[in-house]
Amino acid sequence: MKINSKDFRVKPGEKVRLNKWPTVVKPVYKSKDQYKQILCEHIKELSSLQNLLYAYNRYSILLIFQSMDAAGKDSSIKHVMSGINPQGCQVFSFKHPSANELEHDFLWREIRCLPERGKIGIFNRSHYEEVLIVRVHPDILDSEGVVDKSNNKDVWRGRYRSIVDLENHLYRNGTRIIKFFLHISKEEQRKRFLKRIDDPKKNWKFSTADMAERKFWKQYIKAYEDCLTATSIPNSPWYVIPADDKENTHLIISQIVLDTLKKLKMSYPKMDAKRMQELKTIRKLLDT
Repeated sequence: MKINSKDFRVKPGEKVRLNKWPTVVKPVYKSKDQYKQILCEHIKELSSLQNLLYAYNRYSILLIFQSMDAAGKDSSIKHVMSGINPQGCQVFSFKHPSANELEHDFLWREIRCLPERGKIGIFNRSHYEEVLIVRVHPDILDSEGVVDKSNNKDVWRGRYRSIVDLENHLYRNGTRIIKFFLHISKEEQRKRFLKRIDDPKKNWKFSTADMAERKFWKQYIKAYEDCLTATSIPNSPWYVIPADDKENTHLIISQIVLDTLKKLKMSYPKMDAKRMQELKTIRKLLDT
């Protein structure tokens, strides 16, 4: 299977129905060894493009990962970004907001963590939690000081608009946003939960809260469908990634990141005549 980024991209204006999007597709790789080889090639190319991104210093990259529990966000970040220079990359994992964060608007804490030009930022969960988990559990709005929550539909529409406005603003100022929804089946999630229980090294990953949230599966699917429909825009698209096969997930994500970086048509800074003469002078000093 050849990876075509467009196959996983949610088109602007498209009404998303997740039961029509696969959680597993034909593998890109034919064996574990081939998977490692392809991923290694992707990582090497990504590392080279990261250096170019830093040198060019016109763009920044923001990767956003959202999913149901156990879909493989941590695994994807670990494997796909394993060749990245840590000095040019930051990962933020957004959990329950602090008391201070709750005193600000719902986008405030993520805005503070946006990547600088030349760097890659990764959000493991993000501001999208505010139209996902908060939608499934609207009582959370009480702690957020929302001015008018008499009509919840207006709250979500307003938040979608705020998110789209922010992402368009970031695009105009050089930030390229790639949003991944890791699409896992309920059965695969069950299997992974069991592995977390049976494997002592993974026990820490599982909690009763995970099971509690699993009961809201249909509500989360509905929240994701509406979110993907409302916020997949030309400048900041969503990609629905089949997540039942972790290795395939890694290869698809890495290819999409590579495709996005290549489209930027970056180049290393060119030296003017004065700078070139300066370097030649320095070289002569070093050769003596």
